Amino acid sequence: MDDIIIVGGGIGGLTLGLALHAAALPCRIFESAAEIRPVGVGINLLPHATRELAALGLEPALKRTAIETRDATFFNRFGQLIYQEPLGREAGYAQPQFSIHRGDLQKVLLDAFRTRAGADRFVTNHHCIGIVQDSSGVDVRFSDGPGGTGRSTVRGRAVIACDGINSAIRKQFFPDEGEPRYSGINMWRGVTRWKPMLSGASMVRAGWMSHGKMVIYPIRHAGPDGLQLINWVAEIETPAYRRRDWNRPGAIDDFIGAFADWHFDWLDVPAFIRAADSVLEFPMVDQDPLPRWSFERVTLLGDAAHPMVPRGSNGAGQAILDARALTSALLDASEPVAALAAYERQRLEATTRIVLTNRSNPPDAILREVFERTGDRPFAAIEDVISRDELVALSEGYKRIAGYSKDALRG
Repeated sequence: MDDIIIVGGGIGGLTLGLALHAAALPCRIFESAAEIRPVGVGINLLPHATRELAALGLEPALKRTAIETRDATFFNRFGQLIYQEPLGREAGYAQPQFSIHRGDLQKVLLDAFRTRAGADRFVTNHHCIGIVQDSSGVDVRFSDGPGGTGRSTVRGRAVIACDGINSAIRKQFFPDEGEPRYSGINMWRGVTRWKPMLSGASMVRAGWMSHGKMVIYPIRHAGPDGLQLINWVAEIETPAYRRRDWNRPGAIDDFIGAFADWHFDWLDVPAFIRAADSVLEFPMVDQDPLPRWSFERVTLLGDAAHPMVPRGSNGAGQAILDARALTSALLDASEPVAALAAYERQRLEATTRIVLTNRSNPPDAILREVFERTGDRPFAAIEDVISRDELVALSEGYKRIAGYSKDALRG
């Protein structure tokens, strides 16, 4: 009964579990899946997120697995360089920026949680189907996995919903919430084993969505064959889409035509895509920001609270920041109801700004500006199209809104 119940063992739930354990706040994590498998593709951890993970003692384990990202590099679809800037420690941050396979990040977090809190504190095959609360605690009802017929109930003093974009707990509190808002952009995501490109630790953004845009970055160190595991995302304006599902297989022939002539001196893009280990398809969707997250002893965290379009490397990062804020609130307050309300006050407005900014002025707005100003044609010199000061302002403006400007992290 003294435990805080965390529903969902993804990035947000595991980070919260580690933070609560470090603060001597007992918790248990209940995960829907029967076993933890390395699903998904790449994730970027920006300096505000890596600062929190470093505070939990995870930086050495992350460095062994992840790529420490060195630079962001922007190209048009003709392979012309638009803008380049250093990232992470290369840019003077005290914290690194990491690019990592989602499965690798989850394993780092899970191994640490099981070692520190105890293996029995992470429970699999428990799919949340609803909660009932009273003045003294919360009952969480589970089935034995998604669609399972078995039922069980666990009681805790508070419940944190970290059960992702299809959160059952969010649905319970907002049963009439509309369908996800589709941005008009469909995404195909994959990983390819390829020789290092550019700096070997670059995050590349190229093209624009109307004709095809790519985001490319390495997420594992090169093996004995000299090949890195490189994450890529293809984004194309597409009127029709299918329901969001992070694990739905995609078909290369559905989108590769947009990149057929992308043959750059640093990468043959069609060959790179066709060499993929796997391809997933996902519509770029989000949800309108909620008016509240906390309901007495229950609150939402991460994608359950603020699903955002996957732009700007903010999904996992904001969940990590949520975990830190919620842990601090629980330490500061004398009882859970006040703590969850304080957490909401701190984080709801900040994440709302990011959700809305990602819709209108994301970090790849640099590509949009050049696309529009050139009419999607090659340029003689980038300075004739947009000034260096404008490029810097676009980049720095997004960092301020997302909370990882250098000034914000010095505070």
